[in-house]
Amino acid sequence: MQGLRERQKQRRRERILRTAIDLFKERGFQQTTAVDIAKASHVSRGTFFNYYPYKEAVLLDYGAELLRQAWREAQLELDRGQRPLDVLYSLWDRIAELSERELGRELLSHLAYELVNPDPERAHAAYEALPLAQYVAEILKPLRRSGELRADFSLDRIANSIADTFLLAVLRWAGHTPERSLAEELHKFLHIVLEGALTR
Repeated sequence: MQGLRERQKQRRRERILRTAIDLFKERGFQQTTAVDIAKASHVSRGTFFNYYPYKEAVLLDYGAELLRQAWREAQLELDRGQRPLDVLYSLWDRIAELSERELGRELLSHLAYELVNPDPERAHAAYEALPLAQYVAEILKPLRRSGELRADFSLDRIANSIADTFLLAVLRWAGHTPERSLAEELHKFLHIVLEGALTR
């Protein structure tokens, strides 16, 4: 019985998520309310808030799903023995492609802003939902072992710096560089950070 109840809850959460993303894309994020999502999902407003405390949390859930998808590919590349830096650039390209296709500028910028939300609980929730720095650290571990990363910075510091520049590149792309692709912006920022992180 417990298993059935959990599956029903998971299906309901999935329905709310998919409905919300469709509405965000169709109407715009700002124009879509929690009531709109609940109504279109055939649940009560209270039920919506049982699953998602605010509508940005739906976006976080979707962003986490896309990030996991990109990370699974990166793990396969690592397992096949590809060079860590090639895997990192490939991960950036994959995230850029998924973000542009599945989110677009508006939704991606709202997702990115959650990571710098002035409410520390919401910013922490976003950081937990989107563990990009952890993925970067995993990719860079072989470089740390081989001495190709600077030893005066911890692996966590380097990985967090790279993840932070990812966020900055996304915000810049979404608001200031409509003529460039997201992948182009990400490569530029990543190259600059890696120049300071790799040994010479």
